Amino acid sequence: MHRTFLLAAYIWLTFSGTLHFLIDVVSQYMRRKHVSGPETTLYYGLNTSFALGQIVFGLLCLWLVWQAPELSHQRVFTTVSFAAAAGWLAVTFAFMSYWEPRVNVIAFGILLAGALLSR
Repeated sequence: MHRTFLLAAYIWLTFSGTLHFLIDVVSQYMRRKHVSGPETTLYYGLNTSFALGQIVFGLLCLWLVWQAPELSHQRVFTTVSFAAAAGWLAVTFAFMSYWEPRVNVIAFGILLAGALLSR
């Protein structure tokens, strides 16, 4: 059950990060919703780094869970994951005014908590 929760958490993180990138960066850019300027650059930069960070971290952890399952039972693995979730949550509250990224990170944290409790 522990491995299932971990896989669900990292698949969710990768999926939600991909959707965040496609919706908040690619579609906004394609529709030219923002006029050129420093604010637009910061908007795209923040959302790109936020989403791609989630995707890369999620893919790395998925690879680790599949290739080295004994590593996923160590406390360091879940501690780093909870620290990453806390960091993303802090970014959403500090810099993002919409609620969807917050819900995605909270769902990731709940799945991680399930994995920790099912160990």
